[in-house]
Amino acid sequence: MTVSSLPVSGRPLFILASASPRRAALLASIGVVPDRIVPADIDETPGKAELPRPYAVRMATEKAQKVAAQNPNCLVLSADTVVGCGRRILPKAETPDQARACLALISGRRHRVLTAMTLMAPDGRISKALSQTTVTFKRLSPREIDAYIQSGEWSGRAGGYGIQGRAGALVKTLHGSYTGVVGLDLYGAMGLLNAAGYAGIDFGHSG
Repeated sequence: MTVSSLPVSGRPLFILASASPRRAALLASIGVVPDRIVPADIDETPGKAELPRPYAVRMATEKAQKVAAQNPNCLVLSADTVVGCGRRILPKAETPDQARACLALISGRRHRVLTAMTLMAPDGRISKALSQTTVTFKRLSPREIDAYIQSGEWSGRAGGYGIQGRAGALVKTLHGSYTGVVGLDLYGAMGLLNAAGYAGIDFGHSG
């Protein structure tokens, strides 16, 4: 069955190219609901010696391109969130050991959370935005790390934690975009959507 790329309003279908329920929830919190959610199935393996910033931008771009190719004439927004510690890209923790290693690494020190966003217009134009947030965790005791591991909130999270949950109590300082750390910098996302003429919620965004 072929799905039309034009909803009743006459504007292009707006697709969120993400499997993250957090990104959809963030958009919904400001009254923006995608017409469809289409996760992008791409290889997310970092390149040899690839740094966190270019990796995040590359992932967001490849996600948007993949979904746009499968859904022509649509407006496609993608994002990728990467936790970097120095030149190192921390993984999306899939095991307790991975999460424990991430938490031990960022304990008592600053790390960066980079959220890259790519918007592909129906005519193929590409717009990008990047938020960088510096987060400092308190020095974590073995007991605190154990308790967080037991919570299970680390599963699938970049850097082994989710700031909107229990890990919020472990953050000493945060400089940048809180929503970017959660998974989608709303200021940047709305800037991209408004510039593309998307008829969403306009708060007078001027760049």
